[in-house]
Amino acid sequence: MPIAEVNASIDAPRGLAGVIVTETQLGDVRGTEGFYHYRQYSAVELAAARSFEDVWYLMFHGQLPSAAQLAAFRDETAALRALPAAVRDALPALARAGALSGPLAGLRTALSLLGATAGFRPLYDIDAGRRRVDALAACAAVPTLITALHRLGQGLQPVEPRADLGHAANYLYMLTGEEPEPDRVRAIEAYLISTIDHGFNASTFTARVIASTGADLAACLVGAVGALSGPLHGGAPSRALDMLDAIGTPDRIDSWIRDSVLRGDRIMGFGHSVYRTEDPRSRMLRGVAEQFGGPLVDFAVQVEARVEALLAELKPGRELHTNVELYAGVVMELCGMPREMFTPTFCAARVVGWSANILEQAEDSKIIRPAARYVGPPPPQPLPTAEPR
Repeated sequence: MPIAEVNASIDAPRGLAGVIVTETQLGDVRGTEGFYHYRQYSAVELAAARSFEDVWYLMFHGQLPSAAQLAAFRDETAALRALPAAVRDALPALARAGALSGPLAGLRTALSLLGATAGFRPLYDIDAGRRRVDALAACAAVPTLITALHRLGQGLQPVEPRADLGHAANYLYMLTGEEPEPDRVRAIEAYLISTIDHGFNASTFTARVIASTGADLAACLVGAVGALSGPLHGGAPSRALDMLDAIGTPDRIDSWIRDSVLRGDRIMGFGHSVYRTEDPRSRMLRGVAEQFGGPLVDFAVQVEARVEALLAELKPGRELHTNVELYAGVVMELCGMPREMFTPTFCAARVVGWSANILEQAEDSKIIRPAARYVGPPPPQPLPTAEPR
């Protein structure tokens, strides 16, 4: 049968939901169970008990590090946090250009420049060892780039990274210029670990498609950042908090949610394309938030309970629960993170998952090239005579 006829016989759901496109050893999301994992370990258990560097090592090497391996890995990655001079010198202009759109816009250009400056070569042309070197360099540099772009956009000077701090602590230090409190470090570290990877989401799939062409690692990451910047993907934590602000008080929850649902608005922080039960990331981050306590946490818990009840009433038969965004926003707000940095912070974690996926995809030389079903006017139509000009 001709290829075109084979393609025409395949019915793929919108958004490719549930379609298996490849095999992976990096992890999976089991939506009906409310469970996801990195390699062979529960992602939530890793977030509760391990450091970011532990999980980074796991994603790149397939096993958790020994104490000696972890120490060496921390030294290796910490040494890569400082930016090349050419990249550092370009950041003020990028921050000015992206003043309205935020750090992710500048990050896309900065990553391209980093790749060129560091000599990233096409994945197709280099071996696994060099690919790992490039991936480590990019993952270590992204938090430095994000925080520098943010501070420059606020009229502040960037804060140079410190090799003596762990990944999460250094990120908060570069953001504020002050050594963070341990409880904030642990809370942000748990969030960062919980968002390293999450199946074949839009940005991860984008990175793998680009990697399948043999492009360099920076090109793959730029595409992934572009996908993450969309409000339906990585842009939701701040919008979930904006929703809490809009509701304002407990007595307004029911009327605000009812009106929003009846208008057809999306309730940010609720529902997920994969989970049909409570998002395990939400459950874990709610626990982190409750350790801090306070009015914001109490209000978020009240809103969660009422929204789930109202959605069950107004949208019967659909399983709509909190997703990661609601309590991710609450945790970052409690830790003093500016709202415009919520999605960039998501990016600072997910770059590790993207890179692990890029490295895995680079082992397969088959380009990802799906087909589309044409639904326009039937061709070939007679070509109209061009009018005199």
